[in-house]
Amino acid sequence: MAIVEVKVPQLSESVAEATLLQWKKKAGEAVAVDEILIEIETDKVVLECPAPAAGVLVEILQGDGATVAADQLIARIDTAAVAGAAAPAAAPAPAAVAAAPAVAAPAAAASQSKAGVAMPAAAKLLADNNLAASSVAGSGKDGRVTKGDVLAAVASGAAAPKAAVAAPAAIPTGAPTKVLPQVAMVAPDLGDRPEERVPMTRLRARVAERLLQSQSTNAILTTFNEINMAPVMEMRKRMQERFEKEHGVKLGFMSFFVKAAVHALKKFPILNASVDGNDIVYHGYFDIGIAVGSPRGLVVPILRNADQMSFAEIEKKIAEFGQKAKDGKLGIDDMTGGTFSISNGGTFGSMMSTPIINPPQSAILGVHATKERAMVENGQVVVRPMNYFAMSYDHRIIDGREAVLGLVAMKEALEDPARLLFDI
Repeated sequence: MAIVEVKVPQLSESVAEATLLQWKKKAGEAVAVDEILIEIETDKVVLECPAPAAGVLVEILQGDGATVAADQLIARIDTAAVAGAAAPAAAPAPAAVAAAPAVAAPAAAASQSKAGVAMPAAAKLLADNNLAASSVAGSGKDGRVTKGDVLAAVASGAAAPKAAVAAPAAIPTGAPTKVLPQVAMVAPDLGDRPEERVPMTRLRARVAERLLQSQSTNAILTTFNEINMAPVMEMRKRMQERFEKEHGVKLGFMSFFVKAAVHALKKFPILNASVDGNDIVYHGYFDIGIAVGSPRGLVVPILRNADQMSFAEIEKKIAEFGQKAKDGKLGIDDMTGGTFSISNGGTFGSMMSTPIINPPQSAILGVHATKERAMVENGQVVVRPMNYFAMSYDHRIIDGREAVLGLVAMKEALEDPARLLFDI
């Protein structure tokens, strides 16, 4: 027997612990080297834990939903074992030893000794949904009920609810007659108004924490302006085919927004600064965060040195970030840092919003849907494709003058894109 340990990979310095998601292999199954065994969620990214060697997964030490730390042992692989062969028995848990009967139980009963036993994360979900562990089929080691088993049972409605708490035992003669009221742990009958309680993912909890931190520590104010998108739309339409043929990527609007933002940040460096205690930190580089919606929640990957990137490089990087976010493959390095952010709610149809600053940054640009509107130009009513921009800023270090003029600089750059070429 040659046992290889499976450990939690290294986490970033700012991450103390992580959560195991769902094991992709069960104890006793064969695994190939570098095959993904489980995904591990931190408050920033989802990490993949590959098998360090080929063999049989003989023991899983931490089940679905367990909280783990970097380098913690979570499983063992026997590189000499054959799939389907009997795995070595793990040391019995203390509780199991204490409860063992004096007379040996039949082998079949022993193999089912863990059936109906819930893993810690699963136990909480069972309690939240008022379910008995014995009513859910367990897929974990020795029939243990995992978090995934409970979620599947709740979704299918197959699990039976726990019975009401049993009535208290008869009160012995001479005992006080006062009896405390018994509270039955039975979910209320909601009829056609069902509810579902699902714990926040680490990412969602972290996003919530940072948003509250931003609103409690920044003096947030938002300024608005309207942008005539006709010049950008005309240039994009004229160059789209040649651009895509030359660079292999479509020319979108986000590259224009990034270029316009950098243009304004150069004119008003305070918009690109951050607060550190009683100091203002001016950044001599332009790392632009692009807010991206993903199945796990909001993430903000960073375009580093955006001022040095071409339109094509920006579009390619944004497309790469979008695919990584969709697949849950964004790394910690992809989302660390940033001096200014852009949130494009217009892709979902948003007409107006007041974006929240992404700490420790001091400003964020919100972009919205472009719609044709009646505008007055030279005393005449004309139809123009208009977009409303909103820039939220930390009023502790950014005055209204710089914020308004910064947004005006973005407006002028987009309404006359040639300014971006000549930096004027």
